[in-house]
Amino acid sequence: DQALLIDMAGRRAYFFGIEIWPQEVYYLTGLLILGAVGLFLVTAWAGRVWCGFTCPQTVWTDLFMWVERKIEGDRNARIRLDRAPLSFAKVQKKLLKHGAWLLIALATGGAWIMYFYDAPTLVRDFATGELTGSVYGFIFLFTATTYVLAGWAREQVCIYMCPWPRFQGAMFDEDSLIVTYEEWRGEPRGGARKAQSFEGRGHCVDCGMCWQVCPTGVDIRKGQQMACIGCGLCIDACNTVMPRFGLPPELITYDSINNQIARSRGEKTRLRLFRPRILAYLALLAVVAGVMTFSLSTRSRLEVNVIPDRQPLFVKLSDGSIRNGFTFKILNMQREPKSYILATDGLIGGEISVLGRHQDSGPYLELNVGPDEIGTFKLFVKAPPESLAGKMTNFKFYLIDQKTRENVEYNAVFN
Repeated sequence: DQALLIDMAGRRAYFFGIEIWPQEVYYLTGLLILGAVGLFLVTAWAGRVWCGFTCPQTVWTDLFMWVERKIEGDRNARIRLDRAPLSFAKVQKKLLKHGAWLLIALATGGAWIMYFYDAPTLVRDFATGELTGSVYGFIFLFTATTYVLAGWAREQVCIYMCPWPRFQGAMFDEDSLIVTYEEWRGEPRGGARKAQSFEGRGHCVDCGMCWQVCPTGVDIRKGQQMACIGCGLCIDACNTVMPRFGLPPELITYDSINNQIARSRGEKTRLRLFRPRILAYLALLAVVAGVMTFSLSTRSRLEVNVIPDRQPLFVKLSDGSIRNGFTFKILNMQREPKSYILATDGLIGGEISVLGRHQDSGPYLELNVGPDEIGTFKLFVKAPPESLAGKMTNFKFYLIDQKTRENVEYNAVFN
């Protein structure tokens, strides 16, 4: 009943009531395709909003920096603290900060192990020290990587480690909404004083706030750069400076390249949301989502796997009949016990029996399988020689759910 669980030991994955078995791993491929194309679509529409607002690295870094400001103060206060001689107050703040970072890393990064473990059981066993060494190892690994990447590496992950900036430029076009600098209005830039006339010069006062607040150190006035994650902090910073000089805001803003060109010429701007590449992404998303929805809604919760015996291929019994052995597996993918009827078709006079069951062979059998289990049965099928055609005879197994009447047929060969 856990909403999200990838049960490695039980070979199952659970997603909000949808149970995925190992042979249905192709659904994971579908989810990855939906995620990738969805990311392409959003990037083509609105730039790197994933990187700037929803990427776990960005969220963790912002949270860690918020804790740092709360404990050690603003940037100037932190610089003074780092330069100050060792003291009890300094050690106390440092320990408090890193302790808070570790707790956050454990509660968010380390907690990722809960996706692969029953969550309430894990929390209880973690507190009582009853987890295995491998589970503790993974919790430590996830906690440590979160602590290091968010607390120490920070924007270096975005610049040097993340692959997304390397190909995000291919997702943009001239109508994508990205962080832009209105060069036509801001240049030529230069220092300014309040009440100063801006006649014959640009609106940029060269205060440097835009690149000082940038987490990756980008100067957006130099144009689009790989390190820009589209967080918009430069927009906020610039918009706090412009009113001080009586200038209109949005010198740095979210806009498209085409709109910037049109605005510089005094032409009308427009927002083109639906473009050929956008329509292609939407179509691909619709097709993949439709195929997955149809497949999930029509998939069978009953499967059969039959393995014929190879040694010996057949046995001749004392009454002259021929017997073949099979390993018969029933996959009951529902969370309730099931009772099935198994019969054959194509073998005149054919009879079935199960190894270990004290009953006479007959034309059909009743087989029971527990909920969400694989039932494995050793079957013997015998038939009179006159009903067989040559060395091999094709026939079918029929398995019928006694409650729902759902049935599965399996083509087999009688040697």
